[in-house]
This record gives sequence, structure tokens and C-alpha cells, in this order.
Amino acid sequence: MACKRSRPAALHLPLLSSNPLVPIRVVVWNIERGSQLQRVIDFLVEAKPDLVLLQEVDLNARRTHHLDVAREIAEKLHMNYVLGRAFQELTQGSRTSPAYHGQTTLSRWPLPNPRVIRFHEQSKFWRPRWFVPQMDAFQRRAGGRMALFCDVNVAGQTLVAYNLHLESRGNDDLRRSQLMEVLDDSRSYGSGVPLVVAGDMNFDVSQGDAPVRIRNARFRNAFGDGAHTPTAPSSFFHHSRPIDCILMGGPAAGSDPRVYGAVSASDNFPLSINLAFE
Repeated sequence: MACKRSRPAALHLPLLSSNPLVPIRVVVWNIERGSQLQRVIDFLVEAKPDLVLLQEVDLNARRTHHLDVAREIAEKLHMNYVLGRAFQELTQGSRTSPAYHGQTTLSRWPLPNPRVIRFHEQSKFWRPRWFVPQMDAFQRRAGGRMALFCDVNVAGQTLVAYNLHLESRGNDDLRRSQLMEVLDDSRSYGSGVPLVVAGDMNFDVSQGDAPVRIRNARFRNAFGDGAHTPTAPSSFFHHSRPIDCILMGGPAAGSDPRVYGAVSASDNFPLSINLAFE
């Protein structure tokens, strides 16, 4: 399935040495725009990740003090980063100084060849309409859900990372369709390339036919095929649910999967695994 691609913003620091046979720590987290940025940074500093996939990252939004949230985190962690813009937040900026919202991938190694895969199937919920007031509560946006793709150059070994945020509005059929666009895109890589597909899926990938589709695409769930620890706490609208996930493909093997349910810096909990290349 063909996917629309664009070039995201990036910062590259010097290459750091590493042994690709030693497991690297991968952290995945929807940080809820970075509204509690210092708590997010404090957790990431303590977690000591090598690769970080973040969703809901603001750029120049009024609600997050017009900060470049991705750059703030990258500078504190001394990591390279790539930011992919999913939406222009129409009520958070201005015509001369627009605000954006998307995903960022951070790494201790270079991140060459970044691209955005904007999903063909999209919800119409976010579109501006003449009868919807231009107010913060209605979150009018231009753009669409996407996956941020990066190569991660781990001391000569290429790891392919897809950073996802699937649609929060709509049904699970829509989300499964978006996930399959990414898994279909990954088929262009041979079996010898380690792959990670991770992020906020907004549905439980251990339910329905999703596990079969994931296995057929030659991926494995780092948390197993059964339901795992909830990654989003209970709210007025939802019970606690495992809606964030890490999938591995090729010679990528994960160990020590964790959900940090005591971290309260976002409406999603961070996840981590130790990833080795077999």
C-alpha cells in the first residue's frame, strides 16, 4: 500500500560509539503535548534510554508556552532527534507563528533518512468547519495522523523504527487499517533488518484479529499476545486500557518489558524494553 511521505525536522549530534550486540533501552511514551515537561524530562533522565519514541509533542503551542518540546527534551538528554508534524493546531498559534503537534524520535546515534507516512484512512473529526467555533476546547486542526519513520544507525547496524500515533477518534477498524499501512510499508525490508513499530495505538492490539495480522506481518508483541498491563489510567470516558505497544520484527529481540504505572506526567504511562539484535 503506497503511503504519503514528507521530510521532518531533525537535529543530528556526533556519532556515539556502541556495541550493537549489547541490548539498548527503548522508551515509548505519549507525553500529552509535553504539558508536564519537567516531569517528562525527569523520568527520561532517570530511565537512561538509548532510543525514545514520543507521541503528542507540541511545537510553538500556546498551551505549552510556545516551547519546541522536542528540542527541549533532546537538549536535556543530549540526544539526536527528529520531529514529524502530524497537525497544525489552528487555535494554538497564529498565521505568522503557527503551532504544530506530532511525534518525535530521539536517539544516542544518528537518525538518517527520516520520513513521515501519512495514513490514507483518516478521521474527519479534526477538520475545521464553519459551524464549529475556533476555540481551544474544539481542537480544530489541519493535517492527519501519521507514522514517523527513522533509520537508527547503532554503530554500523541499522535499526528501523516506526513511531506511531493511531487515531483517537473513530473505531478500531480505522486504527487497524492505519497499523496495517505501517506493517505493509515494513515489508520492503529483508528478514535480516531489525524493526520496531511502537507508539500509542489507541486500541488493544491483543484483541480481535490484530494478533493474527501482526504475526502474519512477521512481528512480535514485546508484551506477549495476551492482554498486558494497562498503559492508560481510568478516566471519565474509559477504563484503564493497554493502548500503547511495542512490536518487533526481524532479528530484534526484546526483554524486560515494563509499564511505568506510577509515572503521572501524562494521560498515558511510559513503556520500555531492552532490545537486542539477534
